Amino acid sequence: MNGAEKGGEAKGGAAKGGAGAVDRGYPDPGSEDGRSQDRRSQDHESQDSQSRDGRSQDHGPQDSRSQDPGPQDSRSRDPGPHDGQSPSTHERRLHPFTPLRRAWAPFAVVVGWAVHDPDHAFERLTDLSLLALLLGLGALIAAAALYGFLSWWYTHFAVTGTELRIRTGLLFRRTAHIRLDRLQAVDVTQPLLARVFGVAKLRLDVVGAEKKDELAYLSEPDARALRAELLARAAGLAPETAHEVGEAPAEHLLRVPPRSLALSLVLSGGTWLALFGALLLPAALWFATHSPWTVLATGVPLLGAAGARSAGRFAAEYDWTLASSPDGLRIDHGLLDRAHETVPPGRVQTVRLIEPLLWRRRGWVRVELNVAGSSNSVLVPVAPRPLAEAVVARVLPGVTVPTGFARPPRRARWNTPLWWRGHGLAVTEAVFATRQGLFERTVHLVPHAKVQSVRLNQGPWKRALGLADLSVDTGANKTVTARLREDAQAAALLRDQADRSRTGRRDAGPDRWMTGRGTGEPVTAAEAR
Repeated sequence: MNGAEKGGEAKGGAAKGGAGAVDRGYPDPGSEDGRSQDRRSQDHESQDSQSRDGRSQDHGPQDSRSQDPGPQDSRSRDPGPHDGQSPSTHERRLHPFTPLRRAWAPFAVVVGWAVHDPDHAFERLTDLSLLALLLGLGALIAAAALYGFLSWWYTHFAVTGTELRIRTGLLFRRTAHIRLDRLQAVDVTQPLLARVFGVAKLRLDVVGAEKKDELAYLSEPDARALRAELLARAAGLAPETAHEVGEAPAEHLLRVPPRSLALSLVLSGGTWLALFGALLLPAALWFATHSPWTVLATGVPLLGAAGARSAGRFAAEYDWTLASSPDGLRIDHGLLDRAHETVPPGRVQTVRLIEPLLWRRRGWVRVELNVAGSSNSVLVPVAPRPLAEAVVARVLPGVTVPTGFARPPRRARWNTPLWWRGHGLAVTEAVFATRQGLFERTVHLVPHAKVQSVRLNQGPWKRALGLADLSVDTGANKTVTARLREDAQAAALLRDQADRSRTGRRDAGPDRWMTGRGTGEPVTAAEAR
């Protein structure tokens, strides 16, 4: 017995800000009328109109990645009254540090040639005199400098009323048109070397793109200002004033202490499993071969990999700070490479609360999320459960984490011995929630408005036991399944969940959360202040 109920992707609500957000005058999300956001265009920008539905090119053979906005985004092609250029529409270049980043390409060519034919390369190098080697090295450095300079000189970007336009290429021109209403997240990252030079990389998550577009590099203040402007434009702020608003005020939510992070890694099951494997396999090889070299050759890499995994995670999640602002949740983290991420409100499709066995005594959980078109996944690496649930309430306004989960019937043990006890289901007015796992409990939360389709699955053995699985699909290509439910209950849930999803999508706020309430018009500078 199978069923399905299709639905469109739900539009987002607004993340709640603190008192600072009220002081700055950031408005509440628009009502039902705010969903049809007017789009702006100009006669002198008519050459860009063909790319409004995704990404296109200007001249010559180009690299094209197009995005299909789908029926729900057809409103973005409607002309609107706010089509004037803002002062930031002119094309800009990246930071002068950028050529250093791109100058490695000629060196990579030489290294690739040497690796491909090392014997021939060694013979050619030994035949050259010292003067020839120095001249060749100088020519290589000059070629690298020229390549880096030209790649920087022919890279421009501009922010228009509807899109971010990135133009690159000397011989092969490529122009990427990134629609602002399709932005899912805008991140500012700083690798270690970039931190030394005071520059940063702006990375963009866009619906339909397999990888992130980026602007590397900008000065750190310019990167933060551009991120604030892009988020303001994506939220529906008037184009001519978005650049004047600046970065929205933020309310501090939590900071993960390094000691708690280190202890959580020690108590994680993955760390112990990796350590156990690194000790067990060398011991087995010793009894089989009695060769210390074999044991060392196997054990040292395994121990190094186990340590590197935990150390890498500690470095990536170090100094994890979470704040709430009108433009979304802001996440800052990193020991060597700093990252400043933003999750816009209303774009989160699924939230997961993970509770490993050794964390339960301390009451810790890990919060992860799925955002359509974004690779950001970790929201809180470790935190006490009450604090984590408060963060979830910020991500999914109006949603509380259920406490009582209904277990499958006892006959489910004939389908899944022992592990059937770890499954549970709870459905509230706002969320579809499942629980799974005995040693590592995972709770999945899916708002009804984010459900794209509902399916009921039942194989021959489950049909004989009177059991069925109910699955819901979200816009982030994520499926959450309530396993081992009674078949009659699953059929009733299938019908009810389809109705809840339709109701949730109808009551959801606009995707552009700074549009005027009840009007759908962009917010002006006076209203934003």
